[in-house]
Amino acid sequence: MTELLEVRDLTVEFPTRHGVLRALDRISFAIKAGEILGVVGESGAGKSLTGAAIVGLLERPGRIAAGEIRLDGSRIDNLAAEPLRRIRGRRIGMIFQDPLTTLNPLYTIGRQLTETMQTHMRLSDADARRRATGWLDRVGIPAAAQRFDAYPHEFSGGQRQRVVIALALCAEPALIVADEPTTALDVSIQAQIITLLKDLTRDHGTAVMLITHDMGVIAETADRVAVMYAGRIAEIGPVGAVIRHPAHPYTDGLMASIPSLEHRVNRLRQIDGAMPRLDAIPSGCRFHPRCPRVFDRCRAQQPELLDAGPTRAACWLHADG
Repeated sequence: MTELLEVRDLTVEFPTRHGVLRALDRISFAIKAGEILGVVGESGAGKSLTGAAIVGLLERPGRIAAGEIRLDGSRIDNLAAEPLRRIRGRRIGMIFQDPLTTLNPLYTIGRQLTETMQTHMRLSDADARRRATGWLDRVGIPAAAQRFDAYPHEFSGGQRQRVVIALALCAEPALIVADEPTTALDVSIQAQIITLLKDLTRDHGTAVMLITHDMGVIAETADRVAVMYAGRIAEIGPVGAVIRHPAHPYTDGLMASIPSLEHRVNRLRQIDGAMPRLDAIPSGCRFHPRCPRVFDRCRAQQPELLDAGPTRAACWLHADG
């Protein structure tokens, strides 16, 4: 598999009256064609911000201050608005967490799907309608042909989210950035969407960046996982290795806080403290105020990603010597 998406030293900043806040600090990762990369972490870790930067939808005054984003080897972070708009939808699809921010309440869902496809693909009206109905059926909309001319308000919240997923997939992009795509869905529909994402990667070589707080979804869906903390990647590697043998104390804390069916415990472990505010990032390792294994070097120096067996972890525990 070749690397479809490459993110190198991505830095995102927000200028304020009191100075510049760095929300993402030199994030680097790649996703191969046909691969699902899960991105997980607490609220405020920078997961959704990373996705927004990739698709060129950073909210002002946020800006990419440094780094590169490459799609199929070509830079896209420095494109003007119109070339980027042509890539977004055709080459990159985005699934947002809130369907109400994506769907136009004045247009039928069928019109929104067909317009998206015809903007990026040469299709007749009949072909576009047939394909749109097929996508609605694939994401689990019952009686898809009959619901084609319905408006967003005529669907339940879970159904609207499925329509958003169809909207992101219908132009068959090479990369899907999915921000909490299953949050509003019940368990049976979650399973259906997970299966659909897997089928896309297998059948079309689609790459998926799956942003979620749910490690269960990550374990079921992703090939690799990146664990984010306070605007940096704490650990990245094959999903099985990260889940079973976490190399970073933060990842270990996340995994220990998940209930287990195998072992009965009276009280789940928790990670004491809270993620730092952007204007109060500690020196050294950003996790050190909450880390049970902290030592002097952690407080003084910020670690980069280091080899930690099958994964890489930004932790001085894995430094040579």
